[in-house]
Amino acid sequence: MAIHDNILIKIREMKDSLTPVERMVAECILANLDEVPHLSIKSLAQLSKTSDASVLRFCKTMGYSGYRSFIVSISASLGSREEEQKETYTDIQPGDDLSIIVSNISRNNMKSIEDTLSIIDRNEIAKAVKVLRSSNRIVFFGIGASGLVCMDAEQKFSRINKLCHSYTDGHSQLTAATLLGRGDVAFFVSNSGDTVEILDALEIAKRNGATCIALTKYTKSELADKSNILLSISTPELTIRSGAMGSRIAMLTVIDMLFAGVASAEYQNVKKYLSKTHNILAAKHRK
Repeated sequence: MAIHDNILIKIREMKDSLTPVERMVAECILANLDEVPHLSIKSLAQLSKTSDASVLRFCKTMGYSGYRSFIVSISASLGSREEEQKETYTDIQPGDDLSIIVSNISRNNMKSIEDTLSIIDRNEIAKAVKVLRSSNRIVFFGIGASGLVCMDAEQKFSRINKLCHSYTDGHSQLTAATLLGRGDVAFFVSNSGDTVEILDALEIAKRNGATCIALTKYTKSELADKSNILLSISTPELTIRSGAMGSRIAMLTVIDMLFAGVASAEYQNVKKYLSKTHNILAAKHRK
């Protein structure tokens, strides 16, 4: 997916955290994608029942200097209706044929990764790799499905001899955060960015001087605001039936990026650890 697709994903992901007036502009744009590229700022203001100033403010919130550059980006993001249809997330429906489920789940997962790739900040990835490389130890914090992502991260970073551990329940997270200090990395995984236990642990970790990394949905949240490094994922707006499937696959992909980034940068040092862990597991399988 091209980077210019960023803007439509950005509007969709951020609209719930915008001001009420900006949200009216966002929802109007998403509901009238075919017409918007041809509208003047005054026409869009009328269509969204807002004002010229509100539309301009919305453009600036989305990272554009003016209305023209915003509209050019919107136009670039619009493919054919057929392509757009193919790229839409599809929810699980009761009684779906199994072949439909197989196709839809695969497409949803691929779309989560593609959309995340188009909104994730490469500079923040680079910062995260840098602090993970220089850390004394890494502690991963996550509840529920996010906890599974933390366990995956622990397994990966342990293989290259990084001192790390994942904590997946509220009480152990508070204890772990209390023992962190300068030179340590506290890595928080939360799709919503508003999980109470995660925010409690974040406050403690920050107070103790640990570097806080957040892996969370691309929207405004307390976790996003308070972390030192922000890694954003794009997730579909689907119902409870599909659970945290899309967000989990996107999060696991970001963990893979960080692991590969650290392992590649330190390859001369870590190749012996990767070789040792591979060999011991291979020997176990031969028995």
